[in-house]
Amino acid sequence: MNTMKKKILVVDDEEDILHFLELVLREKGYEVATAGSGYEALTRTQMEKPDLVLLDIMMPQMDGWEVLKLLRVDDETAHIPVAMLSARTEAKDRVQGLQEGAVDYICKPFSLQDLLAKIGAIFAEASRR
Repeated sequence: MNTMKKKILVVDDEEDILHFLELVLREKGYEVATAGSGYEALTRTQMEKPDLVLLDIMMPQMDGWEVLKLLRVDDETAHIPVAMLSARTEAKDRVQGLQEGAVDYICKPFSLQDLLAKIGAIFAEASRR
């Protein structure tokens, strides 16, 4: 693993989830940025250029699907891996996420170990590319 700190943008409209993930990921050595809405997520992704976006689907105004689509069509953000976070566990949602270009689909509630393992796997895969 390179010594560069990986930066993760966590996007969720629930503040307690944002704070929790921010604390945990920082503790694991990641740099963390947060966004509480879809619009903020787009702006932060442009500014911060994170190595990974953890994106909640169910958000007011602009949901995670719209954010993912917009990130994918922008040349500056198209390459950034996006993992969807959702309480929706139906297979069709997972399939949609992967078809729209997400690298993973993580169901809430998730175990921390599971989340960290998935993040590690996403970064390992990205470094092989």
